[in-house]
Amino acid sequence: MSLGAQIAIGVVAAAHVVFMVLESVLWTTPTGRRIFAQTVDGAEATRVLALNQGVYNGGVAALLVWAMATGRPATAAALLVFVIAMGIVGAVTAKPTILVAQALPAAVALALVLL
Repeated sequence: MSLGAQIAIGVVAAAHVVFMVLESVLWTTPTGRRIFAQTVDGAEATRVLALNQGVYNGGVAALLVWAMATGRPATAAALLVFVIAMGIVGAVTAKPTILVAQALPAAVALALVLL
């Protein structure tokens, strides 16, 4: 993989670590509630769901780093396709900005991996 592809994958992985912390650790805090426009009751009611979602994001980050570190472009590409798909679903079902925050960086990284 090219250095550009590795950097792009690293950016996507880092973003997913941030998503994991926001969803798994900060969901019910004032910061998490502000970012996700949640009430105290709403955040508490969805805490377990957010934790699960955060763990998935952490897993994606770990696997992207592993694919990059072990030189597995096909694995990285498959994970990036997954991230793009989940970004599209998130944009349609939750918040349109997810397309920019999640799917677009993954699409750039995928393009660089495939070059």
